[in-house]
Amino acid sequence: MTARFISTNYQTKILAPTRADALKAAFVAFGLGVMLVYFTGFSYSDVAHNAAHDTRHTLSFPCH
Repeated sequence: MTARFISTNYQTKILAPTRADALKAAFVAFGLGVMLVYFTGFSYSDVAHNAAHDTRHTLSFPCH
């Protein structure tokens, strides 16, 4: 979350993130987590393995 800045007449006030901003971030994170668990839980293991394997090679991490 980022702070909001309001500038008026050479004065800058920093507003803290609101509770609504925190709830939006929490719902987005929760939704992404649910989609990730759903994808890995219901995909074929070969599909998930090959996707992770190719990503590791792309990022130059050893895997064997």
